[in-house]
Amino acid sequence: MADTAAISVAVAGACGPLGRRVGRRLVDHCRVDSVIGLDLRPDPGIVGMEYVSGDIAELDLEALLADVDVLVHLVSALEPWSEDESEGTRDAEVTRRLLDAAGTAGVGRLVLMSSAMVYGAWPDNPVPLTEASALRPLPECGFAVNKAEQERFAAQWAEEHPKVDIVTLRPTASLAEEHVGWVVRSLRSAANLNGESEVPVQFLHMDDLAAAVELCVVGDLTGVYNVAPQGWISSGTALDLVGRTHRFNMSEQLLRRVTTWWWKKGPALSRAGVLSLGNGSAPTSPGVFRYARFPWVVASDRLRAAGWSPQFTSEQAFISGHKSPPWGMLDSRRRQQIALFGAVAGGLGVAWGVLAVARRLFRR
Repeated sequence: MADTAAISVAVAGACGPLGRRVGRRLVDHCRVDSVIGLDLRPDPGIVGMEYVSGDIAELDLEALLADVDVLVHLVSALEPWSEDESEGTRDAEVTRRLLDAAGTAGVGRLVLMSSAMVYGAWPDNPVPLTEASALRPLPECGFAVNKAEQERFAAQWAEEHPKVDIVTLRPTASLAEEHVGWVVRSLRSAANLNGESEVPVQFLHMDDLAAAVELCVVGDLTGVYNVAPQGWISSGTALDLVGRTHRFNMSEQLLRRVTTWWWKKGPALSRAGVLSLGNGSAPTSPGVFRYARFPWVVASDRLRAAGWSPQFTSEQAFISGHKSPPWGMLDSRRRQQIALFGAVAGGLGVAWGVLAVARRLFRR
């Protein structure tokens, strides 16, 4: 495609928090002639975008992509299909169908959303990781494993379609004002159970991620690009930003057992008012908690060199997705009282959870 030619774009996953941002950017871009949005969810109502509602497995993708120059694959981009993130069969099938249809329809460019989690969180990870780093997703984190598999499938597909330009983005944990996703929630909760350990973390605002997608659509980029703000912050700093008053310290073995039980039982117990761990902590996926214990921050120098410039720091992005805590206006004495009460309540909650896990183990 010539740099000045008008292009047509299809966005699969157009109604998610990222898809809506990408769609709005593309319909306003001077080089984009038309935008087709595909999704199961209700029409996002983006003026200038043609919307097609339906399951990717059932849509006539070849017909829909017949006149499309660029396909943006954002289906299940930032979160798994269900809270059981080990279920990746649907992700693989959607990717396979989209790529096969794109090849038949003659799409010239594919933008694939992966994740920086494909690098894995390991004690020996370099800080930061670059695009040349090996893919070592943690086996127990199905979401990361599925993303790595999608990348491998796309790479094999690219060998069979040498005329198609493929751009793969690996963003760090992403969030926005209206959406704090599964990964961020799990990391935040796991960090709260990580004692005094400090791990470097990054948070990416979805506006900046959408800008990266836009650049990949209208530019001449190919290959793999990390997407993250410059530098990083500590996990303790992230918790301080949302007013977390205390942290728990558990061994890795105990943390694994507690989080596995909490992930399965926590939501129902919390809704019933039976259990609450910490200050509003969410159940933590057992496949994610190691990402809060070991580093997996990335360098985005390659994307910056291509013209991308984030508008939010990690601190700003993290704060954007979390309302200011109600005790932010209280004096220090009152904060200490609330912290003491929270520590006692949280400790009782942890003890209750550990006892429940112990009972289940002894029954076996």
